[in-house]
Amino acid sequence: MINVQTIATSSLGDRSYLAHDGDVALVVDPQRDIDRVFALAEELGVRITHVAETHIHNDYVSGGLELAQRTGAAYLVDARDQVGFDRTPIGEGDDVAIGSMRLRPLATPGHTHHHLSYALIDTQADESGAVQAVFTGGSMLYGTTGRTDLVSPDDTVELTHAQYHSVRRLVGELPADAVVYPTHGFGSFCSATPPSGEASTVGDQRTANPALTQDEQEFVDTLIAGLGAYPAYYARMAPTNAAGPAPVDLSAPEPVAPVELRTRLEAGIAAGQWVVDLRERTAFAAGHLIGSLSFQLAQPFVTYLGWLLPDDAELTLIGETSEQVADARRELVRIGIDGIAGAAAGPVDTLADDAPMASYQVSDFPGLLARDPAAVVVVDARTENERAGGGVAESVHIPLHEMLARRDEVPDGEVWIYCGSGYRASVAASLLAAEPGRDRELVVIDDDWPNAADTGLPIAHDQTPAPVG
Repeated sequence: MINVQTIATSSLGDRSYLAHDGDVALVVDPQRDIDRVFALAEELGVRITHVAETHIHNDYVSGGLELAQRTGAAYLVDARDQVGFDRTPIGEGDDVAIGSMRLRPLATPGHTHHHLSYALIDTQADESGAVQAVFTGGSMLYGTTGRTDLVSPDDTVELTHAQYHSVRRLVGELPADAVVYPTHGFGSFCSATPPSGEASTVGDQRTANPALTQDEQEFVDTLIAGLGAYPAYYARMAPTNAAGPAPVDLSAPEPVAPVELRTRLEAGIAAGQWVVDLRERTAFAAGHLIGSLSFQLAQPFVTYLGWLLPDDAELTLIGETSEQVADARRELVRIGIDGIAGAAAGPVDTLADDAPMASYQVSDFPGLLARDPAAVVVVDARTENERAGGGVAESVHIPLHEMLARRDEVPDGEVWIYCGSGYRASVAASLLAAEPGRDRELVVIDDDWPNAADTGLPIAHDQTPAPVG
């Protein structure tokens, strides 16, 4: 009997899968840190004989090539994709035997031009060849679909129409009880809209997926209208995956001596020195090394650090423990950030040769309500899509991914910063604090956005940019 195991990468909002029959295994869309796959296969006592990619990924570096090379597995990649490595080309009409399983690729373009979904059949359980499961990659997700604008702006309309037909094809050709296993849709920016639920079947999607509940033009118009910004590092992912990623390196970064760390802090981000503090964001606010940046090692960490980090920057990690640094390195290699200039771990005030410390305030939306609106500047660090749903009246909207380029728009004086939860507000505050020659009194609103309205703060829609300065 077929068993499908999920390997979740919650920090990127993706899932990989290992399907096995008790003897041999297939791995679908593996992340780059393949030690997790080896550990699971060993625990299950199965041999990996096949590795399959649903598409050339845009949001992470694949571990598929290295996994196939190290296991001797067949590496199934769409025959139409131009790649720089040996693979087993596969496409519509092929049928692959994997022990007692059969894998049937289905062309489902939309997320990319050459996107495949894989129908999985258990030949022992059902001699008729009924499909038990389908790996849908970035095609049919739970209550949504993969976004269609990552290949090229010129291709977005065409791919959105294709996505509509691909989802309808899957539902039209596969049994209602077939379990759906998407790669994206668990927080990944590869999802067109937020997903619904943690599990689903083909039948469930008949009433849950907009590609099945809307007509074609409504689906196309709605999906495209809802597409917002996505991380800048996405531009590097597909070329890296098509060329063939280098083997993963999870070794510890070189230790940075206190005197050198102080030198890097004093040089600052203007000189390309990014010293990233991994501690909890309120701990950073209470006391941090001047020149360091707050990127708490929590779910959005790698997305936003990868988004903001310049290609030519030198990255230094500082954390409370070496394990925290190791976890951060693992997250970073998943998006191809391999070159870390060094790391230091321990109590923050001991790391950098008596380098000066600073702090700023942390509050919440009730705290903002208590302030005189005329005495403060309020900065909204959320995305354009979030802002469209309303923001604090008279606030200045600078999405976090634009903050580095637009810091000079934030005046001196008392500045309150909010986002959806407090994470991005903390990053934004640290970027503002690292700007030399400014005299700002920063306050991070460490609170969930819905509490703003519940608190009684005035919420406005369709705001024109508030004047600053």
